[in-house]
Amino acid sequence: MKNWLSAPVRVVSAIATFTALSLWVTPIFAKDIFRTTNTRNIGDNTEAAFKALFKEGNYPEARRYLKLAESTDKNEPLAYAIQASFAFKDQDWNAFKFYSTKTMQLAQQINRNDPVRGNLYTAVGYFLEGTYSFKQDNSLAALTKLQQVFQYLDEAKKIAPNDPEVNLLKGYMDLILSVNLPFSDPSQGIESLEKYASPGYLANRGIAVGYRDLKQYNKALEYVNKALQQAPKNPELFYLKAQILAFQGNTQKNSALFKEANNNFKTALSKSNQLPKWIVSQIFYEHCQTQMLIDIKQRDCYAYKQQIDNGSGKWGPAKLPQLTINN
Repeated sequence: MKNWLSAPVRVVSAIATFTALSLWVTPIFAKDIFRTTNTRNIGDNTEAAFKALFKEGNYPEARRYLKLAESTDKNEPLAYAIQASFAFKDQDWNAFKFYSTKTMQLAQQINRNDPVRGNLYTAVGYFLEGTYSFKQDNSLAALTKLQQVFQYLDEAKKIAPNDPEVNLLKGYMDLILSVNLPFSDPSQGIESLEKYASPGYLANRGIAVGYRDLKQYNKALEYVNKALQQAPKNPELFYLKAQILAFQGNTQKNSALFKEANNNFKTALSKSNQLPKWIVSQIFYEHCQTQMLIDIKQRDCYAYKQQIDNGSGKWGPAKLPQLTINN
């Protein structure tokens, strides 16, 4: 049970940021990333940050919009949740605790007028607080928070079972649990994402991850391709597609699939300077491993990973190492 918070940071970040939408409902001019009916308004800079992060896969641009949102969207829960996710990546635990607390405060504030979103945000607030407790080695407190996450998620689902945002968040949460808890099944998460969740580029991405983990690689490719049609510039989607192709190639012992996988790894790496360094180093490591399967030449892939990890700055380098063959 202790492993519930040890999911890859990308997925934790996604869960941390799907807290959505604002305190002020303006139906005529509403901007809603998730809904086309019964929409809620969200601040321009928060919306831009969300799309930069999840549609474009551009982390520096998302961070720039978040700095603006601190002034323009002060009452926006989504902005604080995204900030929490960046603080998590930076391992800035004081900032993480601050943004987690703000997310929870706003959730409780909106609950009276918007119980769906209020309960949803409260669930995310508890998830963030549980993450903090876990990082402080208080696994009992983290487990208690996890129980509260499900309590408030279930309440939101009960009020609005077909709500796109609720199903997006719940779908991703179910996928996290299927990876980190024994006897969990990703099929529930896939169903939530497939039937009602939105936006499509995130829902289809989650479904692709679910089918990848189920080792149903043809279905996984189908959905990652759908996500790429909706977000064709996102390097993380090319990374996901490369992973699926590499897994499929390994299962089928098919070198053509390894080559196709490596083409997608290279496409993802072509935008390395808009991704965090730790993501770039992992993509490059998997690219190197796949190249060894293609040409049967030995390389020190871990050394390449360390070289990128030890570079300066937060983001991946524009110039990446050249793969060489060990003597």
